[in-house]
Amino acid sequence: MYPVHFASPRGFRQAFHCERAQSGGATAVVCVHGWPETKRLYHRVIGPLRDGGFDVVVPDLRAFGDSEVGPDGFNDVVSHALDVHALVCDHLGYDRVILVGGDLGGSVIQEIALRWPEWVDRMVLFNSPLPYMKAEMAGLATRADASTRDYFERQGTDADGLIGELTSVEACRNYVAQFYGPRLWAHPDNFSEADVVFHSEPFGDARRLRETFGNYESAYSAAKRLERPLYGANGATPTLIVFGTSDRVIYPDFDKMAQVVFARHAGPVRIEGCGHFVPWEASERFVELTLEFCTRG
Repeated sequence: MYPVHFASPRGFRQAFHCERAQSGGATAVVCVHGWPETKRLYHRVIGPLRDGGFDVVVPDLRAFGDSEVGPDGFNDVVSHALDVHALVCDHLGYDRVILVGGDLGGSVIQEIALRWPEWVDRMVLFNSPLPYMKAEMAGLATRADASTRDYFERQGTDADGLIGELTSVEACRNYVAQFYGPRLWAHPDNFSEADVVFHSEPFGDARRLRETFGNYESAYSAAKRLERPLYGANGATPTLIVFGTSDRVIYPDFDKMAQVVFARHAGPVRIEGCGHFVPWEASERFVELTLEFCTRG
């Protein structure tokens, strides 16, 4: 649908979309996907955001989609954050950006905003991990539905065993397809059979799928992290909080927790009939909210 570009600012070939607004010198909206997603998550919103007056940059994280595996063996949040910054700032030359992300992508943009606060104008965050602030979040529902989280432990502690069971292209894709259907991440019926095929198709290579488990491994082992993330409260970056409320894998009180983490927040905006994959499941509403927030003075 959109041309795929490639660059290698960090020693591996990274794929990305870059759609430019008709007016020159536009601010870049940088959209970062999570797991088990690729840049395809944003295909329904790239054109409308571009037509709203913004350049739109959508990378595939290392080992995902059309991007190569990173040469250093790391697949943690810090590595992804460094990759995105090098691509968008150093290679593409944007000196100011708006960040959009959910799931792993939400963790990545939070890390970027804390590392380079002067580079980030604002953020749009949806259905993402958040730092746990025990005292401030007392009384909130901060744990996801336990029935949906078995994958996290398996990918984090037995990645080799899991990938050893996925012995074909079809098996790998079927494993990923579950997350768009019976694992209850999305709102029921928001993904057609064709949609599921579209989003699971890039995950047919077992070696590359194994690499994408690396972020889960980094949650259990410091050896799997390039370095410790800055992960914590952000009192500086204006952040729009969006919550697809049907999501069963994220915190039930994600919206309330995010208000604690981001002092300068807009929203939260709760989207009913929408789950984890907000830019795909509620694309028109997501574009509306993002453009309104990003053009606000």
